[in-house]
Order: sequence, then structure tokens, then C-alpha cells
Amino acid sequence: MSRQLALTGLESIESLSDLTALCFGLGADSIGTITQSERSLSRTQASSGLIEQARQAIVGGQDFLGDTYCALKSVEARRPEGQTYTPASIVQTMLAWAGDQTTPARIVDPGVGSGRYALAAAQKFPEAHVVAADTDPLALLMTRATAAVLGVGERLDLVLGDYRSLTLPQIGGPTLFIGNPPYVRHHQIDHGWKRWFLDKARTKGLGASALAGLHVHFFLATALHARAGDYGAFITSSEWLDVNYGKLMRELLVSDFGADSIHVLDPESAPFADAQVTGTITCFKVGEQPESVKMRQVSSIAELGTLAEGREVSRARLSESTRWSVFTRVSPTLPEGYIELGELARVHRGAVTGANKVWVRRDGETSLPASVLFPSVTKARELFTAGDRLRVKDGLRVVIDLPQDLDAFADDERHEIERFLSEAKKAHVDEGYIASSRKSWYSVGLRAPAPILATYMARRPPAFVRNDVAARHINIAHGLYPREDMSEELLDNLARYLRGSVRTSQGRTYAGGLTKFEPREMERLPVPAPETLFEIGAL
Repeated sequence: MSRQLALTGLESIESLSDLTALCFGLGADSIGTITQSERSLSRTQASSGLIEQARQAIVGGQDFLGDTYCALKSVEARRPEGQTYTPASIVQTMLAWAGDQTTPARIVDPGVGSGRYALAAAQKFPEAHVVAADTDPLALLMTRATAAVLGVGERLDLVLGDYRSLTLPQIGGPTLFIGNPPYVRHHQIDHGWKRWFLDKARTKGLGASALAGLHVHFFLATALHARAGDYGAFITSSEWLDVNYGKLMRELLVSDFGADSIHVLDPESAPFADAQVTGTITCFKVGEQPESVKMRQVSSIAELGTLAEGREVSRARLSESTRWSVFTRVSPTLPEGYIELGELARVHRGAVTGANKVWVRRDGETSLPASVLFPSVTKARELFTAGDRLRVKDGLRVVIDLPQDLDAFADDERHEIERFLSEAKKAHVDEGYIASSRKSWYSVGLRAPAPILATYMARRPPAFVRNDVAARHINIAHGLYPREDMSEELLDNLARYLRGSVRTSQGRTYAGGLTKFEPREMERLPVPAPETLFEIGAL
């Protein structure tokens, strides 16, 4: 929105000082560094005509002061404070969800801005006390002025300060946390607050990264403020769904923070007028641990509805995944009696050795103890040529997988192992990225044998092979691991169904026709539910 458009007919508002004058003219009290003397001076500067025009716009549902503030202060000037104002339609959608849950005794807005969330919530829940924090005194002044016009000022407690340091006394009812936590990248976060973030995460048994943005700090602060029975909805950027620093938020949401639903807004929907970002609305119920979380992606704000829609994704799958955006992508409607493969089995890519020439050998090519040599699928063609079952180990290479503790070996075995490790060090294997990242550089860490092995990159559909010989696999294949015990017949039927139904169009196609299935993408393949797998397998 251009300044000229925003201020049509309001030429007397030419600066933030004029906006301050208007706030006082509308009935705001002095806040923070905006002193009483400024208030007295400002009262004489705002014309009665302008005050009345602003009052009518506010009563009519407009955020007159916030819109004016955004017109006067550029996006670049607001960015360091993370000031991005949420459209009223999104505010009302989030409040509608809150209204479908329970009636709050208190409402908390962590970064109030011009009061869009706090004041709309105050009107929706007329018995609730409202606490709103911000570090910008002018933001609080705008909120106070609009509250005065709307007649909700007496229930409003404005705090000039950082939400992370807020003190919230216990009350006799649920608290609704709602708002748009400021988006500030970690480069602009003070070192002291980064230390606070790491320390507080540790008290909840969570790992944290100093690279986390301010919105992640605010989620953690909410988890510290909240009590069982509280609930809330925040809109943030979607980065935390996939990046490493978002791990803390993901862990919170599948634990006692109680994620209820997650809704991703496509950036083309332009949820924010002054920021091209993918917005994500996260609804949570503190203290609850539902079996599943509703997740979806929408292409427009109009599609949000009541925030009650979304595909159900089990907490178990979310707990295991480091990337959540895949769960929000649109998938075909499942036929009656079908579920996603991920509900039946986890899909794990095989271990990365870091140096196949060292760790992968032909059988009989090394004198290392047999206990550290594991027949393994090391090439995709071994699965393609196996047919429906891997029946023999002959021809499979072995992967050397040493335990972290080498003291358990007899002297002669230890001698062979030390000789092998010495040769590996001469080749600088221990300095490689993969090896140096492991707890013990020489321990590859093969996964347990998977009952079904699958290829994941080729110019043809994946091969799904029953692993009769309990072979291990490295990162050229995926392993399918049942979440619960499955009979041999059920596993056979599942593999048979996947072989006959999966198409390359269901994967990610690259130049040249190469198709790839990442683990989480493979988990989204539709398969018959267990109760119908027997019937499908008999066809």
C-alpha cells in the first residue's frame, strides 16, 4: 500500500508525531517514552475532524491507526523489529477456531502491534482479560487508542517489554495465546537472548539452535508461560517445518504443547501485504497429545475456512520426521479402505558409509572378524534382479560395521581391526565429512534388516523386495519397517501390492526421466489397510 493511497484525505498525518497526536486525541494514555508533555502538546495538533474520521473508521472495523503506521514507516524500517501486520481475514479465521474450543479467561498477544489480534479477541470474548506485550511504545499507544474507541480499554493490560520476560500469574481458567510473533532472523537477536533461549530449552529437555529466529523464541516462551488447558493459534513463517533450528518447535508440538492443526498458506496467496513469505498457522492445545495432527496447504486465504480441515498425520510419523512440509502437500483422495504407507511402516534410507571403497567389500576379501561383516544390498540392481524376494546372500557384498566399543574383541581380532583402521586413516577416511560426524568415525551404524527393501531412484517404478535373508542396506535403498508386528503373509501382500501399483508419476521426476522417492514421499503412497490387505493379496 502506497503512502499516498493510505492517506487519501488525511494529508495532516505526515509523520509518526502526527500519528501520536491522533492516538492521544482518540483517548490513549501515555505509554513508556511517550511522555505526558508530548501528550499535552499532541492533543492540540490533531483536528477534531481527523479524530472523528479515525473514530468512524475504527468503529467500522478498520485498523485505521495500524494502516496509517504502515504507510508512514517503510517495510525496510519495520523489518528489524519484525513488524508485519496480519490481514483482518486471517485474524478472524484464527479467532473463529479459538471460539470453537472453549471460552478463555485470559487472552495473551505476544507482539501486539496495533492491536489487531488483541482487540478483536477482546470483542469476541467480552469476559476475558487481555494481556498484550510489545517493545514499541507507539504500537502500544495505537492499541490503547483503538481500545478506547471500541470501549474495551478497561480489560486491556498493555506491557511495554519483551514477551520472553513477561510474568503471567496463574488464573482460574484457560488462557488463549494468539497472534503473529515477530519475524526477526537470528543475526539481529542479542547474544543474551540467545543464551536465554538455549538455557530455557534445556530446562524442558529440548535441544536448541542459536540460529533460531525470534518466532521460535516466542513459541518456547509460550510453552514456558502456558499451563495444561490453555490453547492458542500463531501465524509465523513456515521455515520451522523443515530447517534444523525448527526442531525445537517440532518437538514441542508433538509433546505437551499439543499441536491440533497446521495450515500452510501458499506465498502466492499473499497473506501479508508487505512480505512475500509462506505463512503457517499453528493451532495448539497445551497438555493434550492427540494421536494425529491435521495438516494441509491452501492456495488462498479464502480456503482456510474454520481451521478444522486437514489430512490426519499421526504424531508417531511427525516425531520421526525432520521435514514436515511434505505432510502438508496435497495428495489424491484415498479410496475406501486405504491408508498411507506411513501409517503401516516407517521408511528409512540406508546408512551412508562415507567411503564405500573402504567399508564395502566382496565376501572373503577381508580378514576382519565375521561378526563385523554384514551381507548387504549395496547396488540398486541387486534388488531389481531379485524379483519379488531376495532369497540368497550369494553375490551380495559385505559392509564393515564396527561397534563403537572395540574392547570386547579378542587380541587376534583386535589386531586385525587395528590394522584395518590404520589403513583407513592413511587414506584419510576418518577426516571425511560423514566419518568425522559420527560418534565413532569407524562405526557405520547399519540399520537392522528391513523385511521389505525398496529402490528409490531409477527410470522405472521402485522395486519392492521381500528380504528373506535379512540383508542390511546402505543408502542406495530404503527399508520398510512395520510400526507394529505384521505376519509374513501380510508383509508378502504389502510388497506385492506395492510392486503392482506404484507408478513413476507418484515420485519426483528429474531431467532425463529419473524418478526419485524420498522416504517421507514413499510413506505417502496409498496402500490397503491391514484388514483389506489379505483380500487384495489373494486377488
